[in-house]
Amino acid sequence: MAYENIVIIGASGNVGKLILEGFVRAPKFNVTVLSRSSSDVTFPAGVKIRKSDYSESDLVAAFKGQDVVVSVVGLGGFTEQKKFIDAAISASIKRFLPSEYSANTLSPAVLQLLPVFGQKQEVLDYLKEKEATGLTWTGLWTALLFDWGLDNGFLGFDLKAKTATIWDGGNSVFTLTNAEQLGRAVIAVLERPEQTANKNLYVASVETSQKEILAALEAATASKWTVTDTTTDKEVSEAFEKLGKGDMTGAFALVRATSFGNVAGLRANYVRDEKLSNDLLGLKMESVQETVARVVRGSP
Repeated sequence: MAYENIVIIGASGNVGKLILEGFVRAPKFNVTVLSRSSSDVTFPAGVKIRKSDYSESDLVAAFKGQDVVVSVVGLGGFTEQKKFIDAAISASIKRFLPSEYSANTLSPAVLQLLPVFGQKQEVLDYLKEKEATGLTWTGLWTALLFDWGLDNGFLGFDLKAKTATIWDGGNSVFTLTNAEQLGRAVIAVLERPEQTANKNLYVASVETSQKEILAALEAATASKWTVTDTTTDKEVSEAFEKLGKGDMTGAFALVRATSFGNVAGLRANYVRDEKLSNDLLGLKMESVQETVARVVRGSP
Protein backbone atom coordinates (compact mmCIF):
# COMPACT_ATOMS: atom_id res chain seq x y z
CA MET A 1 0.00 0.00 0.00
CA ALA A 2 1.31 3.45 -0.89
CA TYR A 3 2.19 5.88 1.87
CA GLU A 4 -0.17 8.74 2.69
CA ASN A 5 1.29 10.99 5.40
CA ILE A 6 4.40 12.84 4.30
CA VAL A 7 6.59 15.37 6.11
CA ILE A 8 9.03 17.46 4.09
CA ILE A 9 12.12 19.10 5.58
CA GLY A 10 13.69 21.86 3.49
CA ALA A 11 10.62 22.68 1.40
CA SER A 12 11.58 26.36 1.07
CA GLY A 13 14.80 25.67 -0.87
CA ASN A 14 15.11 25.59 -4.65
CA VAL A 15 14.69 21.82 -4.93
CA GLY A 16 12.35 21.60 -1.96
CA LYS A 17 9.89 23.99 -3.61
CA LEU A 18 9.79 21.81 -6.71
CA ILE A 19 9.17 18.64 -4.72
CA LEU A 20 6.46 20.38 -2.69
CA GLU A 21 4.81 21.49 -5.95
CA GLY A 22 4.77 17.85 -7.02
CA PHE A 23 2.85 16.92 -3.88
CA VAL A 24 0.45 19.83 -4.33
CA ARG A 25 -0.36 18.39 -7.77
CA ALA A 26 -0.98 15.01 -6.11
CA PRO A 27 -3.58 15.79 -3.41
CA LYS A 28 -3.98 12.14 -2.38
CA PHE A 29 -1.05 12.72 0.00
CA ASN A 30 -1.36 14.46 3.36
CA VAL A 31 1.68 16.76 3.33
CA THR A 32 3.20 18.56 6.30
CA VAL A 33 6.09 20.97 5.90
CA LEU A 34 8.49 21.10 8.83
CA SER A 35 9.67 24.68 9.30
CA ARG A 36 11.98 26.21 11.86
CA SER A 37 10.22 28.15 14.60
CA SER A 38 12.19 31.26 13.63
CA SER A 39 11.31 31.05 9.92
CA ASP A 40 8.80 33.41 8.29
CA VAL A 41 8.78 31.58 4.93
CA THR A 42 5.30 31.11 3.48
CA PHE A 43 4.03 28.06 1.60
CA PRO A 44 1.16 27.37 -0.82
CA ALA A 45 -2.37 27.56 0.55
CA GLY A 46 -3.59 24.27 1.94
CA VAL A 47 -0.15 23.00 2.95
CA LYS A 48 0.07 22.14 6.63
CA ILE A 49 2.98 23.79 8.44
CA ARG A 50 4.57 22.30 11.56
CA LYS A 51 6.95 24.68 13.35
CA SER A 52 9.86 23.03 15.14
CA ASP A 53 12.95 23.94 17.12
CA TYR A 54 14.61 20.84 15.57
CA SER A 55 15.45 19.36 18.95
CA GLU A 56 15.36 15.57 19.05
CA SER A 57 12.24 15.45 21.20
CA ASP A 58 10.35 17.91 19.02
CA LEU A 59 11.38 16.11 15.84
CA VAL A 60 10.02 12.87 17.26
CA ALA A 61 6.77 14.63 18.14
CA ALA A 62 6.57 16.16 14.64
CA PHE A 63 7.16 12.78 12.99
CA LYS A 64 4.54 10.89 15.05
CA GLY A 65 1.75 9.64 12.79
CA GLN A 66 3.74 10.27 9.61
CA ASP A 67 4.72 7.57 7.13
CA VAL A 68 7.58 9.24 5.27
CA VAL A 69 10.23 11.91 5.82
CA VAL A 70 11.40 13.61 2.63
CA SER A 71 14.59 15.53 3.37
CA VAL A 72 15.53 18.30 0.94
CA VAL A 73 17.94 20.17 3.19
CA GLY A 74 20.69 22.28 1.69
CA LEU A 75 24.42 22.38 2.18
CA GLY A 76 24.32 23.35 5.85
CA GLY A 77 21.95 20.54 6.77
CA PHE A 78 23.52 17.44 5.21
CA THR A 79 24.99 16.03 8.42
CA GLU A 80 21.96 17.12 10.47
CA GLN A 81 20.03 14.42 8.63
CA LYS A 82 21.44 11.80 11.01
CA LYS A 83 19.44 13.49 13.77
CA PHE A 84 16.35 13.35 11.53
CA ILE A 85 16.96 9.64 10.95
CA ASP A 86 17.23 8.89 14.65
CA ALA A 87 14.00 10.80 15.32
CA ALA A 88 12.31 9.00 12.41
CA ILE A 89 13.20 5.65 13.95
CA SER A 90 11.86 6.72 17.35
CA ALA A 91 8.61 7.89 15.70
CA SER A 92 8.21 4.64 13.68
CA ILE A 93 8.57 6.38 10.30
CA LYS A 94 8.45 3.84 7.48
CA ARG A 95 10.55 5.53 4.76
CA PHE A 96 13.28 8.19 4.69
CA LEU A 97 14.38 9.97 1.51
CA PRO A 98 17.73 11.72 2.10
CA SER A 99 18.64 14.96 0.38
CA GLU A 100 20.12 13.79 -2.93
CA TYR A 101 18.26 14.87 -6.13
CA SER A 102 21.47 15.97 -7.82
CA ALA A 103 24.89 14.73 -8.95
CA ASN A 104 26.01 11.16 -8.44
CA THR A 105 27.14 10.96 -4.82
CA LEU A 106 28.34 7.40 -5.38
CA SER A 107 30.97 8.55 -7.88
CA PRO A 108 34.44 9.13 -6.33
CA ALA A 109 35.10 11.66 -9.12
CA VAL A 110 32.08 13.71 -8.02
CA LEU A 111 33.25 13.61 -4.41
CA GLN A 112 36.66 14.86 -5.51
CA LEU A 113 35.02 17.85 -7.19
CA LEU A 114 32.57 18.42 -4.33
CA PRO A 115 34.05 16.99 -1.10
CA VAL A 116 31.03 18.31 0.83
CA PHE A 117 28.94 15.66 -0.94
CA GLY A 118 30.88 13.16 1.16
CA GLN A 119 28.47 14.18 3.92
CA LYS A 120 25.63 12.89 1.75
CA GLN A 121 27.41 9.58 1.38
CA GLU A 122 27.80 9.37 5.17
CA VAL A 123 24.02 9.78 5.49
CA LEU A 124 23.42 6.96 2.99
CA ASP A 125 25.78 4.73 4.97
CA TYR A 126 23.99 5.66 8.19
CA LEU A 127 20.62 4.73 6.67
CA LYS A 128 21.99 1.33 5.66
CA GLU A 129 23.23 0.78 9.22
CA LYS A 130 19.72 1.47 10.51
CA GLU A 131 17.84 -0.93 8.22
CA ALA A 132 17.53 -3.45 11.06
CA THR A 133 15.28 -0.98 12.92
CA GLY A 134 12.63 -1.30 10.22
CA LEU A 135 13.22 2.14 8.69
CA THR A 136 13.54 1.89 4.91
CA TRP A 137 15.16 4.45 2.65
CA THR A 138 15.43 5.49 -0.98
CA GLY A 139 18.22 7.54 -2.56
CA LEU A 140 17.00 9.42 -5.65
CA TRP A 141 19.42 10.96 -8.14
CA THR A 142 18.28 13.35 -10.88
CA ALA A 143 21.59 14.98 -11.93
CA LEU A 144 21.11 18.70 -12.67
CA LEU A 145 17.66 20.15 -13.34
CA PHE A 146 17.16 20.94 -17.04
CA ASP A 147 14.27 23.37 -17.51
CA TRP A 148 14.87 25.01 -14.11
CA GLY A 149 18.57 25.53 -14.88
CA LEU A 150 17.87 26.85 -18.39
CA ASP A 151 15.30 29.35 -17.15
CA ASN A 152 17.49 30.90 -14.44
CA GLY A 153 20.82 30.63 -16.24
CA PHE A 154 22.36 28.10 -13.85
CA LEU A 155 23.36 25.82 -16.75
CA GLY A 156 25.34 28.62 -18.42
CA PHE A 157 22.79 29.57 -21.08
CA ASP A 158 21.48 33.16 -20.91
CA LEU A 159 18.10 33.30 -22.64
CA LYS A 160 17.84 37.09 -22.62
CA ALA A 161 21.36 37.82 -23.88
CA LYS A 162 21.45 34.70 -26.10
CA THR A 163 24.89 33.74 -24.84
CA ALA A 164 26.27 30.36 -23.80
CA THR A 165 29.36 29.12 -21.99
CA ILE A 166 30.39 25.79 -23.49
CA TRP A 167 32.81 23.39 -21.84
CA ASP A 168 35.39 21.42 -23.86
CA GLY A 169 33.51 21.78 -27.12
CA GLY A 170 30.19 20.72 -25.62
CA ASN A 171 30.35 17.09 -26.76
CA SER A 172 30.15 15.27 -23.40
CA VAL A 173 26.84 13.41 -23.04
CA PHE A 174 25.01 13.48 -19.71
CA THR A 175 21.48 13.22 -18.34
CA LEU A 176 19.32 15.96 -16.86
CA THR A 177 15.88 15.98 -15.25
CA ASN A 178 13.03 18.45 -15.66
CA ALA A 179 11.46 19.99 -12.56
CA GLU A 180 8.06 18.34 -12.93
CA GLN A 181 9.74 14.97 -13.54
CA LEU A 182 11.55 15.40 -10.22
CA GLY A 183 8.21 15.74 -8.43
CA ARG A 184 6.77 12.78 -10.31
CA ALA A 185 9.81 10.68 -9.37
CA VAL A 186 9.47 11.34 -5.63
CA ILE A 187 5.77 10.52 -5.72
CA ALA A 188 6.39 7.38 -7.79
CA VAL A 189 8.85 6.15 -5.16
CA LEU A 190 6.21 6.49 -2.46
CA GLU A 191 3.58 4.79 -4.62
CA ARG A 192 5.86 1.74 -4.92
CA PRO A 193 7.10 1.12 -1.36
CA GLU A 194 8.13 -2.49 -1.84
CA GLN A 195 9.92 -2.00 -5.17
CA THR A 196 11.84 1.07 -4.00
CA ALA A 197 12.85 0.09 -0.47
CA ASN A 198 16.54 0.44 0.42
CA LYS A 199 17.59 1.28 -3.15
CA ASN A 200 19.62 3.86 -5.03
CA LEU A 201 17.47 5.06 -7.94
CA TYR A 202 18.59 7.13 -10.93
CA VAL A 203 16.08 9.07 -13.06
CA ALA A 204 16.32 11.38 -16.06
CA SER A 205 14.28 13.42 -18.51
CA VAL A 206 16.88 13.79 -21.27
CA GLU A 207 20.19 12.35 -22.43
CA THR A 208 21.95 15.24 -24.12
CA SER A 209 25.03 17.45 -24.51
CA GLN A 210 25.75 21.16 -24.29
CA LYS A 211 26.11 21.22 -28.07
CA GLU A 212 22.62 19.73 -28.54
CA ILE A 213 21.09 22.14 -26.04
CA LEU A 214 22.72 25.10 -27.81
CA ALA A 215 21.40 23.93 -31.19
CA ALA A 216 17.90 23.59 -29.73
CA LEU A 217 18.11 27.07 -28.23
CA GLU A 218 19.23 28.60 -31.52
CA ALA A 219 16.36 26.86 -33.30
CA ALA A 220 13.78 27.92 -30.70
CA THR A 221 14.92 31.55 -30.72
CA ALA A 222 15.69 31.69 -34.46
CA SER A 223 18.98 33.33 -33.50
CA LYS A 224 22.69 32.64 -33.63
CA TRP A 225 23.94 32.65 -30.06
CA THR A 226 27.25 34.09 -28.84
CA VAL A 227 29.42 31.30 -27.43
CA THR A 228 32.22 31.57 -24.89
CA ASP A 229 34.42 28.48 -24.98
CA THR A 230 35.92 27.23 -21.75
CA THR A 231 37.55 24.09 -20.39
CA THR A 232 36.98 21.87 -17.39
CA ASP A 233 40.47 22.67 -16.06
CA LYS A 234 39.81 26.42 -16.23
CA GLU A 235 36.36 26.25 -14.64
CA VAL A 236 37.40 23.92 -11.82
CA SER A 237 40.61 25.83 -11.08
CA GLU A 238 38.76 29.16 -10.90
CA ALA A 239 36.03 27.58 -8.78
CA PHE A 240 38.47 26.33 -6.15
CA GLU A 241 40.22 29.71 -6.20
CA LYS A 242 36.91 31.46 -5.49
CA LEU A 243 36.08 29.05 -2.70
CA GLY A 244 39.51 29.65 -1.19
CA LYS A 245 38.62 33.35 -0.99
CA GLY A 246 35.26 32.61 0.60
CA ASP A 247 33.31 33.19 -2.61
CA MET A 248 30.68 30.45 -2.56
CA THR A 249 29.75 31.03 -6.22
CA GLY A 250 32.70 28.77 -6.94
CA ALA A 251 30.55 25.87 -5.74
CA PHE A 252 28.07 26.51 -8.57
CA ALA A 253 30.75 25.90 -11.19
CA LEU A 254 31.75 22.68 -9.43
CA VAL A 255 28.13 21.50 -9.50
CA ARG A 256 28.04 22.21 -13.26
CA ALA A 257 31.29 20.28 -13.56
CA THR A 258 29.54 17.14 -12.29
CA SER A 259 27.62 17.09 -15.58
CA PHE A 260 29.68 19.12 -18.06
CA GLY A 261 33.18 18.25 -16.88
CA ASN A 262 35.67 16.26 -18.90
CA VAL A 263 36.50 14.14 -15.85
CA ALA A 264 36.92 10.36 -15.87
CA GLY A 265 34.47 8.43 -13.72
CA LEU A 266 31.83 11.15 -13.21
CA ARG A 267 29.05 8.70 -14.14
CA ALA A 268 26.96 11.69 -15.20
CA ASN A 269 25.02 9.84 -17.89
CA TYR A 270 22.48 7.86 -15.90
CA VAL A 271 21.28 6.08 -19.05
CA ARG A 272 24.73 4.73 -19.86
CA ASP A 273 26.62 4.75 -16.56
CA GLU A 274 23.93 3.58 -14.11
CA LYS A 275 20.77 1.49 -14.08
CA LEU A 276 18.07 4.01 -14.98
CA SER A 277 14.93 3.64 -12.87
CA ASN A 278 12.50 5.46 -15.17
CA ASP A 279 10.72 2.22 -16.12
CA LEU A 280 10.41 1.10 -12.50
CA LEU A 281 8.86 4.46 -11.59
CA GLY A 282 6.66 4.81 -14.68
CA LEU A 283 8.59 7.84 -15.96
CA LYS A 284 9.18 8.64 -19.63
CA MET A 285 12.18 10.26 -21.24
CA GLU A 286 11.41 13.70 -22.62
CA SER A 287 12.46 15.75 -25.65
CA VAL A 288 15.37 18.20 -25.50
CA GLN A 289 13.84 20.29 -28.25
CA GLU A 290 10.37 20.39 -26.67
CA THR A 291 11.79 21.26 -23.25
CA VAL A 292 13.91 24.07 -24.69
CA ALA A 293 10.99 25.43 -26.74
CA ARG A 294 8.78 25.41 -23.63
CA VAL A 295 11.36 27.29 -21.56
CA VAL A 296 11.94 29.83 -24.35
CA ARG A 297 8.18 30.45 -24.70
CA GLY A 298 7.91 31.10 -20.97
CA SER A 299 10.92 33.43 -20.73
CA PRO A 300 10.48 37.22 -20.67
